[in-house]
Amino acid sequence: MEPPAPPRRVTIVDVARHAQVSTTAVSKVLRNAYGASPEMREKVRRAMDELGYRPLAAARGLRGQTYTIGVMLPDIRNPFFPEILDGVTGRLADTDYQVLLGPGCNGEKEEARVTEALIDRGMDGLVLVAPVSPRARLEQVASLVPTVVVGRHGHSPTFDTVTDDDMAGAALVVDHLAGLGHRRIAHIEHHETDPTRIQEMPNAQRAEGYRRAMRDHGLAKEITIVSTSYTPQGGYRGAKELLARPGRPTAVFAGADVVAMGVLEAVNEAGLTVPGDISVAGYDNTTFAALGPISLTSVDQAGRAMGDNAARLLLERIAERRKPSVHVKLSPTLVPRRTTAAPPS
Repeated sequence: MEPPAPPRRVTIVDVARHAQVSTTAVSKVLRNAYGASPEMREKVRRAMDELGYRPLAAARGLRGQTYTIGVMLPDIRNPFFPEILDGVTGRLADTDYQVLLGPGCNGEKEEARVTEALIDRGMDGLVLVAPVSPRARLEQVASLVPTVVVGRHGHSPTFDTVTDDDMAGAALVVDHLAGLGHRRIAHIEHHETDPTRIQEMPNAQRAEGYRRAMRDHGLAKEITIVSTSYTPQGGYRGAKELLARPGRPTAVFAGADVVAMGVLEAVNEAGLTVPGDISVAGYDNTTFAALGPISLTSVDQAGRAMGDNAARLLLERIAERRKPSVHVKLSPTLVPRRTTAAPPS
């Protein structure tokens, strides 16, 4: 026996017949075009629901929009980035837009491959989270498709940006630790060498914010920075290096919560306690920071608000490509928990 033929896909002609309207009317409803009355829209949408009609994305692209937004995340393992994604999807929930996700893998080549794939597939707009690509590359992308860059400082006339005030956030940590009585406060940063990224990336801004805050507290001679990576492994390596030094720090400011996880592991492995021997603070206020067994002091940079603002700006830029670029900077807050306390006497 021959296998049964697959069911035929419902077409715009089927919808028009079912709704007893013209295919032109259905097309206007699909395009949200002028000239379709509310009654007509309701009739067509009811017919689409009853028939299970789904417009082809490629066909929608031929009409000018695919109603898809591409989001590039640098590291899908970092629990902070889903907070941004939640903000994006929350803002788009009541629209026709859907989100497609691409992992940038923290590398220029991989990031370029992902953004090119999103552009080639007709995304109506892009949200690039903490991209490492050169400024010229970002502006080239933004010239092709409406783009919002999240988590990268610096302004551009071609794309909008949403950032946290990372210098202020780092100062909140140093102020908190110095207020508890700490002087030997060390920082673990993400290693960076590119001059532009040193000016624009959050990790570099946090390191500079740490330096400034330490000087403001009269602790310039105590400034200690270890450069590794924003990963648990990076935090572990950085903490091992700090613990091996004479006059080990009494507090460690990890540049991200994932870094702090590695710090906690290294401290525990060394037979020390947190915060009895060493206080530890992170950045991002990720979901696991609030878990009882961890209870990590951390800076909340409002990831969902960042994503919400990014999606809002992107919808505005899709509607008006030539509008002046907008730059949103959010104010962080410190969330003290059990990993920080006064230094040992």
